[in-house]
Amino acid sequence: MKINGIAHLVISVGDLQKSFSFYQKIFEFLEFELVYHNSKGAYFVGGRTAVGIMQAEKREPHFNQTHIGLHHFCFRAESAEDVDRFHKFLVQIEAKIIRAPEPGSWAPGYYSTLFEDPDGKRLEMNFVPGKGLLGGSSKFNPVGYEP
Repeated sequence: MKINGIAHLVISVGDLQKSFSFYQKIFEFLEFELVYHNSKGAYFVGGRTAVGIMQAEKREPHFNQTHIGLHHFCFRAESAEDVDRFHKFLVQIEAKIIRAPEPGSWAPGYYSTLFEDPDGKRLEMNFVPGKGLLGGSSKFNPVGYEP
């Protein structure tokens, strides 16, 4: 059986109001629609993807990427120019940027920017030309991988 992508992912957040403000800006820029919002969470849909946020019951001091659970997630852009445009938007909204757009070694033509949400969860926007790692001779290259 072949799947048709990931339908949705739901993120637990430490402060729903603060995170909603952040994600609403991100998803409006990415042309997602807000389809649900109440005092417990929100759900955004766009680009054959849905992302929900919900208030965490237990609030840890700050997200740690190296602990059990989510490491990071990445949006796929349609061009390297879109990655640059998204980065400029992140600067405008004063998001915490970990890495400005740059080429990466993970796949031929890989180009990405990395940033954090209000809880410190890492998010990425990347572009990989053509079929990327499914292009035949391309191999995943984790050189430079940072946890």
